[in-house]
Formats: sequence, structure tokens, C-alpha cells
Amino acid sequence: MALIHRSDPLSRIHPEPLNQPDLFDYLPDSILLLVFNRIGDVKALGRCGVVSKRFHSLVPQVENVVVRVDCVISDDDDSSSSSSSSLSSDKPRSSSSAVSAIFRLIFKPLHALTQLLSTKRSSSPSSPSSSASSLSITGGDDGEIEQNGVTHHSPTQVLKNFNEIRLLRIELPAGELGIDDGVLLKWRAEFGSTLENCVILGASSVSTDPSSDDTVSSEDSGSIPESFYTNGGLKLRVVWTISSLIAASARHYLLQPIIAEHKTLDSLVLTDTDGQGVLCMNRDQLEELRVKPLSASSASKRTLVPALNMRLWYAPSLELPDGTVLKGATLVAIRPSECKKEVCDVSWVASAFDGVYGVAAKMLVKRRTYCLEMNSF
Repeated sequence: MALIHRSDPLSRIHPEPLNQPDLFDYLPDSILLLVFNRIGDVKALGRCGVVSKRFHSLVPQVENVVVRVDCVISDDDDSSSSSSSSLSSDKPRSSSSAVSAIFRLIFKPLHALTQLLSTKRSSSPSSPSSSASSLSITGGDDGEIEQNGVTHHSPTQVLKNFNEIRLLRIELPAGELGIDDGVLLKWRAEFGSTLENCVILGASSVSTDPSSDDTVSSEDSGSIPESFYTNGGLKLRVVWTISSLIAASARHYLLQPIIAEHKTLDSLVLTDTDGQGVLCMNRDQLEELRVKPLSASSASKRTLVPALNMRLWYAPSLELPDGTVLKGATLVAIRPSECKKEVCDVSWVASAFDGVYGVAAKMLVKRRTYCLEMNSF
């Protein structure tokens, strides 16, 4: 009788280790750090850190880190549906309605940002009346907030184990400003210890069908039409400007702990997945904030906005090369009144946005310029 030899199934699932070195161990640390810097995402880097002792020692040396905030956690999650105001209409508004629109559309989102970079929040049941919110990341070790059985952590806590960060990008889950579908509102701001410049691009509607816009005169002189002042158009742009500045100054205020702790930073960008607003700081601006503390607004947790000089460009309708039409296209360039830079230089304005919006900015700055001023707030 022939004997049939059958290999053990377990030996095929768990083969005997070969007496050969792991070639991965021959990779130098510098190569592994190049890979980790390409990964960037703080969650993925956290998972890499638990693979081995070697990885665990290398991950804190990563220089390029991206933090994607998962959610806003609010203890006072009132329904926002009661806010029926919109930033999209060019219809006349009273002064009081414009101001109330700012608070309805901005206060709650900014309230949700006030704990963005907070340390560990007390969960004591003895103070149920306290209201707070936080932007959080799932995963981490400390500073946790538990909601519906899921533990979340603040960006400050997630970044505390990184020692060599040079390029840091933080992405919020959404923009702070509530606007209607079809309305365009984008801003880009640079800060040191205070606002250095801000560019805002807005349009009351965006269309890809040029033939659908029959309200614009063919004799566009480049000047703002009289109706812009009488139908609420100017007031709406003021609301857009103040809203964007409040959002930018709130983001700047909340970055203080990270900037103070990570002195190796060369660049910091705080943006959102909607692409609505971008706050940027380079190495000199970061160092300025460390040396010269910011001036905080007495009314809320945000950086005080200084007195400003503004330049405004407007087009009733702006058709871009790709066929996109911006109705009520508006570009606002903002600098502090005390800024000594050449006022006629608009290169920084035209280059504030990328892609189709950069094209729109370049087209608008060729039009007639209007100057405005705004007091500190």
C-alpha cells in the first residue's frame, strides 16, 4: 500500500521562518523618512508608528504633516435651520438685517471653532449648563472627547509627539460661512502677529451658460452701476468682507498653541475641504507671532482686526475663458492702514487664487479700482 504524504495545512498558513535577514532593515532611516513625509496624513502616520519600534522612533521626526479634522462636536447643537438669511441676494436690506445676518451665519460656526486647539476638556457632570464645541480627530492618546461611543482628539494633542514639523497643513471639515448653493465666496489671508493682507473673491451666482445672462449691458464701462448702491449690492459685499475677516481672525487666534509649541515650523496653512478660506503663515510671520503677541478682540476669541485700507473691483458679469460666468463678480484686496507697501502693486492680489478663480482675479484687477476704509474691530 502506497503512503500519501500530505503537508500540514497549518504549515502552509504559518510557514517556518527562513534564516534570512529582512531586507527592509537595510533601508536607511533617511529613505524611510522620505516615505513618511510623502504620507503626511497624521492618522496614517499614527498607524505607521505602531508597526515597529523603528517606525515608532522615526515618525516623530516627520517634517510634512497634514491634519484632517473629522468633525465639529458641539454641546449646544441647536438647529441652524431657523437661520433663513442668505448671503446670495442682491435685494435691498436694512442695516440691522445685514448685521444680524453676520451674527446668524458666523457666530455658531465660530463658536464651534473656539475649542479647535483646546487641551483636554473637562467632562464633569456638575456643570451641564456650560456650552462648548471642538473640532476633533478620531484617534490619539490624550485630550479625548467621547461622543456616541467614539473618542475624538484635538489637533494640539495629536501633534504633540511630532518634534520636527516644518510644513503643517490643517483642513477643517467645512468653511465657516453659510452661503446658498451657486454663490461664490472665497478668501485668502496672511497673518503675522496681526492681519497682513486678505483677498476676497465673491459672486452672487456662478453659471456655465453665458446665454442665460441677459441682464448685463453690452456697454460695460468698467464702472460700478448706480443700481449697485441702491439694491443692496454694496451692503452685501460689506457683509462678505466682514464675515471673511472674522473667520480668518478666529482661525489665527486658535493657532497660537501650535505655533508656540512647534518652533521648527516653516509654513502653516489652515484651510477647509470646501476651499472657502485659506489662512497662510510663513516662517517670518510665525516667528513674529512668537515674539510679538497678538492683540485679541475683547468681544470674542479671535485676533483683533486692525484699521484697514481696501480696494474693490466689480463686474456686473464676468465671463471667464472656460465659459464660466460670474454674476456680480467682486474682488476685495485688504491691507492694514499702517502698511507701507506700494499701494499700486496688485501682483499679490492677482496671484491669491489658483485655477479659474485666479483667472477671475487677474481679469478683475484690470477694471476700475474703488478705495474704501474700515475701522479696527
